[in-house]
Amino acid sequence: MSGRLQGEVVLVTGGARGIGHAIVELARREGAAVAFVDVEQPGGAGGHFVAADITDEAQIAAAVGEVQHALGPISVLVNNAGRNTYADPVQMTADEWDAVFAVDLKGTWLTTKHVAPGMIERRAGAIVNIASLHARLTARGMFPYAAAKSGLVGLTRSLALEFAPHNVRVNALSPGYTRTALVDEYLRLRGAQEEQRILAAQPLGRIAQPREVAEVACFLASDAASFVTGADWAVDGGLGARFA
Repeated sequence: MSGRLQGEVVLVTGGARGIGHAIVELARREGAAVAFVDVEQPGGAGGHFVAADITDEAQIAAAVGEVQHALGPISVLVNNAGRNTYADPVQMTADEWDAVFAVDLKGTWLTTKHVAPGMIERRAGAIVNIASLHARLTARGMFPYAAAKSGLVGLTRSLALEFAPHNVRVNALSPGYTRTALVDEYLRLRGAQEEQRILAAQPLGRIAQPREVAEVACFLASDAASFVTGADWAVDGGLGARFA
């Protein structure tokens, strides 16, 4: 599959670390010109970096304009930026709720809003939204993360139907446990016994590496997935197939 993104211009949100960083690196190896936005300056990452907060429409509009000026029309968008949250549904404040959905859902729409017009005009493009297994299955203590990620999968289906007449594909990718800073944070909060419990539940007996999720993201972005749109691809090592 070497060179499967040759000639593409790829924009990744939240590309400074974790799954986003792995997607940036793999897309570059596959021949794409890659830019990424994040709120933090990456350490030694490749690609064209633009500092931007995806929850701020003016910032993301400016970032998209900068990327197009530097690299050309964006042909692939990976909406990866997200955040964990651990809240009580009664104690959580409205401001805390809004902050979660601003990153996990609204930011995807805002970025798409400013990238999609160029794709529609050229009648070509692919959008990949990084959701989560929590969109289908969740656990206590993750409120309202599952709601936000379920919304992201619903947004994916809606956008796929809206953009299909323009030959723009939109898909979601739902990772399970993956060795990222967000998962490491969760495991630190829950302790060593929680990690052992998770490993015991994994059909493949391990937690994914970010590069394994990146491989599927780049497949969905490539012409190899030219007849795939409106889908939600699970990359969870079989965890979602378990009955209990």
